[in-house]
Amino acid sequence: MIPYFQPPSIKLGPLTLEPFGIFVALGILFAAHMLTRNAEREGLDSNALADYAPWGVGVGVVVGHLFHLFAYHPEELSKSPYQIFRVWDGLSSFGGLMGGILAAVVFFKVRKLRFRDYADSFALAVTPGWAIARLGCFAAHDHKGIPTDFFLAVDFPAALGGPRHDLGLYDAVFLFAISGLLFLLRNSGMLRGKLLPLLAILYACGRFFFDTLRATDLAYVDARYFGLTPAQFSCFGLIAFGIYGLVKWQAPARKDSPAVGTGENAQPQVR
Repeated sequence: MIPYFQPPSIKLGPLTLEPFGIFVALGILFAAHMLTRNAEREGLDSNALADYAPWGVGVGVVVGHLFHLFAYHPEELSKSPYQIFRVWDGLSSFGGLMGGILAAVVFFKVRKLRFRDYADSFALAVTPGWAIARLGCFAAHDHKGIPTDFFLAVDFPAALGGPRHDLGLYDAVFLFAISGLLFLLRNSGMLRGKLLPLLAILYACGRFFFDTLRATDLAYVDARYFGLTPAQFSCFGLIAFGIYGLVKWQAPARKDSPAVGTGENAQPQVR
């Protein structure tokens, strides 16, 4: 069983850096780096993705906070109406995902780019970045599960009911595993252009199961509607998208890597 441990905060003058925020920031930075790197590998315009990144993060944070408030914990609004503006206080990963998708739809339409060409790059970047961010959830232990004697359970203090599943850990491990599978498929050339739909199906199945393990016996637990969490309802949408993408999407035409320099001495850029 895993001992209960909370990493200390880091004081930098007037600023206090919490472990959760550090892992989330690292996950975002890693995802942004991998997004442009994977696009370049496919001969795509990485500058467009660099321009998209701050919009995706910003809209993702806002929508993630609103989803947390209105879907998971509407009771927080009754305490203070200003809670809606405290975007750093309570985030939903599924809400953040929806915000990032909304930003991508608008951004790619404005730039007159086809999102489907970049879908594999998104899958290969978002998955490991999300896994790193989930380590922050594990560090904060903010996704407590039901009591268990499972060997990967965390030995929470007696005041929190003792050993429990820690879903932040499970989600991180699962996302790292999916990341490995996606990179194996990318390197083998299999399912080219369909990695994002595959990610949607795999994650939705895992997340739906993990949410069946969420605690219901503590003071601060996720809201449920007809016995399901908001994330479980969102999983149905992910699966529908994934099935559609696997059936309908075709592999995009591979673009040649841009040349370095100009004139007759220009050489293909090695990625």
